[in-house]
Amino acid sequence: MASKYRLREGLPHPRGATWDGRGVNFSLFSANATKVELCLFDTQGKTELERIVLPEYTDEIWHGYIEGLGPGDAYGFRVHGPYEPAAGHRFNPHKLLADPYARAFVGSLEWNHACFGYKIGDKNADLSFNELDSAPYVSKSIVVDQSFDWKQQGMGPRVEWAKTIIYETHVRGYTFRHPAVTDKFRGTFAGLATPEVIDYIKALGITTIELMPIQSFVNDSFLLERGLTNYWGYNTIGFFAADPRFCADPARGVREFKEMVARFHDAGLEVILDVVYNHTAEGNERGPTLGFKGIDNASYYRLAPDQRYYINDTGTGNTLNLSHPRVIQMVTDSLRYWVQEMHVDGFRFDLGTILAREPNGFDQRSGFLKACSQDPVLGMVKLIAEPWDCGPGGYQVGKFPPGWAEWNDQFRDTTRDFWRGESAAAELAPRLYGSADLFDHLGRKPYASINFITAHDGFTLNDLVSYNERHNEANGENNQDGHSHNRSWNCGAEGETDDEAINALRRRQMRNLLATLLLSQGTPMLLAGDEFARTQRGNNNAYAQDNEISWIDWSLADKNFAQVNFVRQLTMLNARYPILRRSRFLSARENEAIGLKEITWINAGGDEME
Repeated sequence: MASKYRLREGLPHPRGATWDGRGVNFSLFSANATKVELCLFDTQGKTELERIVLPEYTDEIWHGYIEGLGPGDAYGFRVHGPYEPAAGHRFNPHKLLADPYARAFVGSLEWNHACFGYKIGDKNADLSFNELDSAPYVSKSIVVDQSFDWKQQGMGPRVEWAKTIIYETHVRGYTFRHPAVTDKFRGTFAGLATPEVIDYIKALGITTIELMPIQSFVNDSFLLERGLTNYWGYNTIGFFAADPRFCADPARGVREFKEMVARFHDAGLEVILDVVYNHTAEGNERGPTLGFKGIDNASYYRLAPDQRYYINDTGTGNTLNLSHPRVIQMVTDSLRYWVQEMHVDGFRFDLGTILAREPNGFDQRSGFLKACSQDPVLGMVKLIAEPWDCGPGGYQVGKFPPGWAEWNDQFRDTTRDFWRGESAAAELAPRLYGSADLFDHLGRKPYASINFITAHDGFTLNDLVSYNERHNEANGENNQDGHSHNRSWNCGAEGETDDEAINALRRRQMRNLLATLLLSQGTPMLLAGDEFARTQRGNNNAYAQDNEISWIDWSLADKNFAQVNFVRQLTMLNARYPILRRSRFLSARENEAIGLKEITWINAGGDEME
């Protein structure tokens, strides 16, 4: 039957689906495919309307242009090629695949045997070939209209690093129980943009909000089997798309995100994203075929010498191949998209060591890091690495190049140990003045150290002073998941207690920790809710708890207002006194110009410490 669409050869760039007002250009990278079919669906993604073979192949890019298509149209790809897992190839045209450059999705993944490239239960495992069609069970990519009136707002407040105070939070958890957020907007970008929410963050003295993963992600099947979901979102399948779960109206998801960013920028606040470019939701050789694996497995993933298997430096089953130029291009295109089109102000890179891995291991001059360093767009925003991964030589704190900041776990651990009496002042001292032992090289500054006491991964501040042991039974893993060495102290009782002496000590310990965080050299990061002692009931790995364990209880903001006010006073001090946010490291050596040391350590008797 003749197609009702007029097809032209189109262009190999830009990648993805690009609407120009008359039609849509489709462009997909695959070095090893033999044919690519574009599948068009109704706007709900339910009914397949037509399959069209992309007519051109240029520089490993399959492309075509279709007149008459536009915003809201749903699509996916079927990619033909060899199914030879032992050679690293897992092409299967029976699997409908997500566009790696999709700006939005409709629908959600419904776990079914059809989602796998091999036959579940077959004696040959992933070497078998599955002909079940996955289209009814997977989300569909959406063509997006990017137009938005930023009202000449520009690209954001561009807060100086030395003045930055970061606030890590989760869109859903922060807003789901907020009294000022209406039911329709709870758990969404629109909810986070509620004026009362922004006013509170601003009054707290925060300059920069860091959102846990909002890019489109997948719920793990093993969690669904336990009645849980992937709450944190570190399981990405679409690096250019905001997850529909955070949208009050998924059809307006792009606009809702932009409106949220615009509201924060109007208030002088930055928005940075926690991003997961180290792996995807497709798992290992036993995982599903949802996108990258079926588009060009051998290019997108780092494979073992036996190419049937994946290198697993992430602990998730696969590792993106950031030494491949097209994968580097995809990631940097994604970053630029979020900056230029969505106006975000920076990124925190989960398992950041992965990004700098070359075949010989971590490399400060890796292809990805060099691409970022020379990029005029990415050079203007905040880049923060979580400087470790699960692979050999994965711990690289202080090793990222100039222009990057890094999570400083040594600040976290030493500060925790000091306030529970397990380390000496001499060990805490270098953490107080910027961790020069880690960062004072190549012209890096104290603000390269992202100082934190708590983060999403681990105890909250209140739980840090209330529990000696993790209590993760709700995760369904027999309390075996999460860190077992928390450097915590319960002050005399495990969990909640009516003992006022213990509670007073806990409040004092929280103030000690907060003051250390906000008055030390470096960039402080506060976990949302710590300012009013939120609790996860001792759960230090709440990745699957989309419930009251993770949702912030805003009644605590009133109950513990004294602590909220204490944090406000600390952030005011930080802002008022430049000595607390220096742009160069303090030195214990004498400054010849003034005849004094820049920093002197005094004991309780007023004498200089040796």
